Amino acid sequence: MAASVTSRALAVLGAFDPDHRSLSLSEIGRRAGLPLATAHRLVGELHAWGALARRPSGEYVIGRRMWDLGLLAPVQSGLREAASPFLYDLYGATLATVHLAVRDGCEALYVDRLSGHESVPVVSTIGSRLPLHATGVGKVLLAYAPDEVRQEAFGRLVRVTPYTVTQPARLAEQLRKVRIDGFATTAEEMSAGASSIAVPVRGKGDDVVAALGIVVADLRREQARLVAALRVASSGISRTLGLSSSGD
Repeated sequence: MAASVTSRALAVLGAFDPDHRSLSLSEIGRRAGLPLATAHRLVGELHAWGALARRPSGEYVIGRRMWDLGLLAPVQSGLREAASPFLYDLYGATLATVHLAVRDGCEALYVDRLSGHESVPVVSTIGSRLPLHATGVGKVLLAYAPDEVRQEAFGRLVRVTPYTVTQPARLAEQLRKVRIDGFATTAEEMSAGASSIAVPVRGKGDDVVAALGIVVADLRREQARLVAALRVASSGISRTLGLSSSGD
C-alpha cells in the first residue's frame, strides 16, 4: 500500500515538465493517470508540505520545498559549488551566456546558467533538459558517454531546426573530432541565430563529469578566444573538484 501511495505521489510530481510548468487539478489528474478524487487528495498533501504551490488562478506549480531539496543533490551541491566562481569569471571575460550541464540519460541537464548581454536566443534554463545531439554541451557529453548511451541517442536524432545534425555518420564524425580537439560546436542546431561551443569538465580519475559551454550569435571570429577561455575555466573546475575529492 505504501509503495502504491508513493508511486501515485511521484506521478503527481512527474506530471510537471518544462512544457507543463503550471497545471490545474484536472490536468494533474489526467497527466498522472489518477482519478480526480485521488489527485485532489495527493495534491492537497503535497501542497501542505510545500512540494506544490498554488497560484491565484488556482493552478499548481512546483513548490520551493522541491527546489530546496534539489540543491542538496550532489550534482548541485558539489559540482555547482565548485564551478560557480569559474562560471562568473568566464561570463566576465566573454559577456556571453554560460552553461554548465551534466548528462541525464540521452539529455543534457542544465545545472547552472548565466545570461549574456547579447540578444542571442537561448532556450535552456536551469533544470531544463535538451537533446544531446543538438547542443554544444550535449555533444561533449555524448562524445564521452558509454557506447550504449550513444547507440540510444543515435536512435532518436530529432530535427529541432533545419540545421540540426540528424545523420548518424555525420554526428559520429563530429563526436570523434570532439575527442580529438577537446571541444564541440553547434551552429543554429537548437535555435535559430544561436551558436554554441563547449568543452568537457573532468573529475576524479579524469572522467568527464560535466560540460561547460558558451552561446553566442556567431563563432567564426571568436572561436579560438572562446575555446581558450572555456579551457581555463574547465581546468579550474576540475582542479577544485579534485581537491574536494581528495579531502573526503
